[in-house]
Amino acid sequence: MKKILFIFFTLLITQSALANQPVDWQLGFQKAASESMKEIVSFHNNLLLPIIIAISVFVLFLMLYACVRFRASANPNPSKRTHNVTVEVLWTLIPCLILIVMAVPSFKILYKQDTIPKADLTIKAIGYQWYWGYEYPDENIIFDSYMIETKDLKPDQPRLLAVDNEVVVPVDKVVKVLITANDVLHAWALPSFGVKRDAVPGRINETWFKAEKVGTYYGQCSELCGIKHAFMPITVKVVSEDEYEEWLSEARVKFAKEVNEDDKLKIASN
Repeated sequence: MKKILFIFFTLLITQSALANQPVDWQLGFQKAASESMKEIVSFHNNLLLPIIIAISVFVLFLMLYACVRFRASANPNPSKRTHNVTVEVLWTLIPCLILIVMAVPSFKILYKQDTIPKADLTIKAIGYQWYWGYEYPDENIIFDSYMIETKDLKPDQPRLLAVDNEVVVPVDKVVKVLITANDVLHAWALPSFGVKRDAVPGRINETWFKAEKVGTYYGQCSELCGIKHAFMPITVKVVSEDEYEEWLSEARVKFAKEVNEDDKLKIASN
C-alpha cells in the first residue's frame, strides 16, 4: 500500500520536481525551457487532454449503457433496426468538428517551429553510428560527443545521458541547428526545447530553439539507428553570455578545426 501511494504522489509532483531530464515514474512532458515547448505543453494540457478524457468517458458510458440496456434478459426480442440517419450524421460531423478544433492551434505551433527567426548562433549536428558530432561553423569549432560510460560517471551525471563534450549555448539567444547524418537515419531530439528533427544522410534539416533558462538539458537520438541506438545521447548546456564567451575562447583552441589545403587557398585568395 505504501508503495502504491508513493508511486501515486510521485506521478503528481513529477512536473514540478522535474528540471531538465527524465526521472523515474515520470508522467507527462519534461519541464519546458523554451517558448515552443511551453506552447506544446499548453496545447496538450488545455486542449488535447480534455478532448481525450471527454471521448473516453463518453465511449465508456455508451459501452456500459449498451451492456445494461440491451442485455439479453431485458430484450428477449431484439430490434432489427440496421441504421439511423440522425446518428450516422452526428457521428460523422462531430469527429470532423473535433479535428478542426485540434488542427487550428496545432498548425499554428508547427508553422512557428518551422519559421526560423534570425539566428544569434548556428550549430551543425551530425549523426554517426553511434555518437553525435558538432560544428560551430562561424567559430571554426568541431568536436565529437560520446556518451560517458556508467563506470566513469560523476555523482551529478545521469546514466545514458551524460556526454564527454557538451554543446554549449548562451541563454535567451536564438540557436539555429543544422542537422544531418553520415551513415544512417538518426534524429536530434531535445524534449525540454520541443525540438525533434530527423538526421538524413545527404540532406540538411533545420530547426531552432531559444533556451529561457540556464541549465543542462538532455535528449537522445529518436530514430532506430542500430544496435547502439540507445547510447547516443544529446547534452546541451545553457549558460550566461559571459560564461559562453569564456567557453568559446577555450573551445577555439581545444576544438579548432584543421584547415586543409583547399581552405588555405580560399583564405589566401580572399
